[in-house]
Amino acid sequence: MKITDVPFQTIDWSSVVPTEHSGSNGVAYWRTFEMGNIRVRMVEYTPGYLADHWCSRGHVLLVLEGELVTELSDGRKFVLTPGTSYQVADELNPHRSYTETGAKLFIVD
Repeated sequence: MKITDVPFQTIDWSSVVPTEHSGSNGVAYWRTFEMGNIRVRMVEYTPGYLADHWCSRGHVLLVLEGELVTELSDGRKFVLTPGTSYQVADELNPHRSYTETGAKLFIVD
């Protein structure tokens, strides 16, 4: 990842207004910062959340709280708990996530 046109700055995530994104089940609340060629998000999934699409965008994702299951389009599943992360390139492994208990994530893409 090459980050361009993003000067040094800090973010107080509590001051970023969340936007609501419905999944097939449950809701995701995104607090989003975008500048230059990056998007940085603090995301919270409600218990029972299931993404409503297969995502082909590349990400670096870190689980802060809860448990997240990420499923790849080839059927593989990965359980992520606090302190675990994944990274994937654009278009390489379409994926979607779900959580039974809820989860809080930090995502850069």
